[in-house]
Amino acid sequence: MNIVVISAVWCPSCLILNKHLKKLKEDYDITKYDYDFDEDIVKKYNVGKILPIIIALKDGKELGRICGEKSYEEILEFLRGFDV
Repeated sequence: MNIVVISAVWCPSCLILNKHLKKLKEDYDITKYDYDFDEDIVKKYNVGKILPIIIALKDGKELGRICGEKSYEEILEFLRGFDV
């Protein structure tokens, strides 16, 4: 499973997420994109205006996504829901 994270430098919730990503990188393959600087890629994922976005992918297909500020435990629970 791959994880795509879309965030922005001006987003306070995204800054909080960065702390969680450090721990999550130990167990998950995470690719991070910037909402402003990676516009072409961000458009591909049909991102709205609520950041950050965490998208779980398997073989290029989206399994699910969560938006907005989440605790480490909420993110982990979301991701573990796709572990097989």
